[in-house]
Amino acid sequence: MAVSVCVFDAYGTLFDVNAAAREAAREDATLAECWPRLAADWRAKQLQYTWIRALAGAHADFWQVTTEALDWAMEASGLEDRDLRERLLALYRELAAYPEVPAMLAALKQAGMATAILSNGSPGMLEGAVKSAGIGDFLDDVLSVEAVGIFKPAPAVYALVTQAFSCTPEAVLFVSSNGWDAAAAKGFGFRSAWANRAGEPADRLPWKPDRILPDLRAVPELAAEA
Repeated sequence: MAVSVCVFDAYGTLFDVNAAAREAAREDATLAECWPRLAADWRAKQLQYTWIRALAGAHADFWQVTTEALDWAMEASGLEDRDLRERLLALYRELAAYPEVPAMLAALKQAGMATAILSNGSPGMLEGAVKSAGIGDFLDDVLSVEAVGIFKPAPAVYALVTQAFSCTPEAVLFVSSNGWDAAAAKGFGFRSAWANRAGEPADRLPWKPDRILPDLRAVPELAAEA
């Protein structure tokens, strides 16, 4: 079956999750040396908290998880500046898209593909990020885990795509910068690609993504081949 729907994870895949700390470091000299650690800790705790909440049945929306992860990361770096915290959160609501994203999405739409985001992000977060990046015209839908009240990689999250587009899993190409996410999507039945921007080793999981890409530029070609 040919692919007719291309679906993307949002944070780290379409939107640069390091952009908030990097931009804040340009404004605040106290972050000049520690911002890479802050960004890495923030992202790591953000993901860890989603998994723990999903397993424990203690769901909270992604904005709460994001703020709690930032609080941990700032404490770990010895930062107690309330104004800096608010600035970092404001910047996170307006994350930059990776440079190749607009042209890649435009190529998919020109080829007749349906496109969507499937994200842990809350609807308000996603709306702000899509608007800030200027990619709304290239998306047919923006799907949030808030519709089912559990984070990825719960199968109910991936099922949002087949429900929204009235399609089988085999008609979907799912792309994520998180190896575990791309693998779990493959386990659900999607064709999947891992945008391995950091050149990390593959996760040791029961499933493997169909393709590993350095970024998103080749996604339109991959979708056409599938």
